[in-house]
Amino acid sequence: MKHPADSPPQPLPAPTPLDDSIRARLDAYVELLLRWNARINLVGRTTTDQVWQRHVEDSLQLVPLLPPGKDAICDLGSGAGLPGLVLAIATGRPAHLVESDRRKAAFLTEAAARLDLPQIQIHVTRIEDARLPPIAILTARALAPLGTLTAHAERLLAPGGVALFPKGRMAEAELAEARTAWSFTLDRFASRTDPEATILRLSDIRHVQPQA
Repeated sequence: MKHPADSPPQPLPAPTPLDDSIRARLDAYVELLLRWNARINLVGRTTTDQVWQRHVEDSLQLVPLLPPGKDAICDLGSGAGLPGLVLAIATGRPAHLVESDRRKAAFLTEAAARLDLPQIQIHVTRIEDARLPPIAILTARALAPLGTLTAHAERLLAPGGVALFPKGRMAEAELAEARTAWSFTLDRFASRTDPEATILRLSDIRHVQPQA
């Protein structure tokens, strides 16, 4: 069910141009990702021929939605570093990558070292157990339903922080379910890489008592 205050998805702001050094680092990331993906499942095997569009460009869409400044990003269930590691490469921002799977965390650790990204910290732990500083920007991609993500966001976000959650065709259903327990300010943006996808930007997230 659509919320009365919702507006249709907005077009995304123009993409941020990538300079040659950033593109070279992203190319090196993709090469490393494909090498590791032959051993562990970082991205779906059916998407490896389209890594740039399906994964890198999909993550880069979030860059113009980030608040100005150099505040750190926290990426939950980071997996292959999508979108957190890609955003750190593109922006130079510090990033906390939370990943409980030790094999995926090992990939993230090697990627940060090989790509010379000292501003990245890998947290090998469950999200519920993560101990982080108050976070200004939270991301999660293909991780959990929105209601679960809002619970994580309320705990981890600093006052005034924002959460960016790319969502697929079930976005409306997830919004309706999340609103039974959560209040938030919502902006929605149409994805450029997937016509069925939407990027949700949430702020002012608060738990609400369900109606009797």
